[in-house]
Amino acid sequence: MIIGSNNIESHNEQSLKKHQNKLVFTVSEIAESEAIIKKLIDFQIAIPSWALGTGGTRFGRFAGGGEPRSLEEKIEDVGLLHALNNSSGAISLHIPWDIPTDHNAIKTLAAQHNLKFDAVNSNTFQDQNNQEHTYKYGSLQNVNKAVRKQAVAHNIEVIQQGIALGSESLTVWLADGSSFPGQLNFRKAYQNTLESLEEIYAALPSNWKLFLEYKCAEPNFYSTTVADWGQSYSYVKKLGEKAQTLVDLGHHLPNANIEQIVSLLLMEGKLGGFHFNDSKYGDDDLTAGALKPYQLFLIFNELVEGMDARGMNHAKDLGWMIDASHNIKDPLEDLLQSVEAIMIAYAQALSVDRKALAIAQEENDVVRAQEILQNAFRTDVRALVAEARLRSGAALNPVELYRGLDVRRNLIDERGLKTMATGL
Repeated sequence: MIIGSNNIESHNEQSLKKHQNKLVFTVSEIAESEAIIKKLIDFQIAIPSWALGTGGTRFGRFAGGGEPRSLEEKIEDVGLLHALNNSSGAISLHIPWDIPTDHNAIKTLAAQHNLKFDAVNSNTFQDQNNQEHTYKYGSLQNVNKAVRKQAVAHNIEVIQQGIALGSESLTVWLADGSSFPGQLNFRKAYQNTLESLEEIYAALPSNWKLFLEYKCAEPNFYSTTVADWGQSYSYVKKLGEKAQTLVDLGHHLPNANIEQIVSLLLMEGKLGGFHFNDSKYGDDDLTAGALKPYQLFLIFNELVEGMDARGMNHAKDLGWMIDASHNIKDPLEDLLQSVEAIMIAYAQALSVDRKALAIAQEENDVVRAQEILQNAFRTDVRALVAEARLRSGAALNPVELYRGLDVRRNLIDERGLKTMATGL
């Protein structure tokens, strides 16, 4: 299915007057509205290829119908999202879930949907068909050197796949760890992992980055080899300039101060990018901003301040991607909601009065500092986000248009009710 410009224009015409009334008020409230709108237009959030189908839990998976059956159909789905919001201009592939059979054809198809290829992701947390050695007891950390070599070779293969597609970064997430005390030697596990990462790092092209993700728990019950930002930082600091830490918002222990983490990583020049999502109890796969919108705003507040302090380009100098699982929602609707929440938090952070906040901090005016941040968070910036979409030819209300066009029903008619996308 293709959403044409006529569909978007017709939708926008019906909503334009109401939007313009909201925009007039919002602009009167926010002094830098025009500059914020321009930054919003430039800001893009990559969509992971594995998030386009229905996710699941260890208990079950309930497919919603019309899921993409191939990489080509996944690209088409991201193209639908990008047509609706003009903020989803990249797709991130997970190898071997999505291996192109014809790289040039895949690049051509992506270009037709105005998409680029974001980071490629390796997978050493599952055993694949015809795999010689198992990852049951870890991959890059494994006590068996042959297993480590196999995992390294896979990551290098992923880099080659990315080169063929025009990607410029590799994301490594490890399920390595232990489930029982005494199962492994922590120091040796660290050393094995570092040596493996060094081999992968050596295979990176000069213009590439390696993002090392971390997660406090899962799937192991006792220890995780890259469990927190400090451990990731320890590795990437040793690896070199092209290695950076990737922050997944759900990969922290309860009440972790993620905004402080990103501030310090930015200061050290080791923040590589983000995986956006949300969580309440365990795991990390809910719609971004669905549960902790204030935390998302506070994270963006530190990002904007830190990136501006370093003279960084907001849209290009960090990797921005959603990483979520849609167990009971339409995946495309969920992704549209996540992108909207991220853009709102970004716009709110851009609206913070930086000069006033700096003065309040210097004067230890705690109340004033809190008021400045909370006023920015409580200001409705949705009209600015919508105006950025309008100016870039996207829909004023993407979810409303998605439903108005009955996109999911069309996808079911094209692909069938029982299709199931690759991934978790």
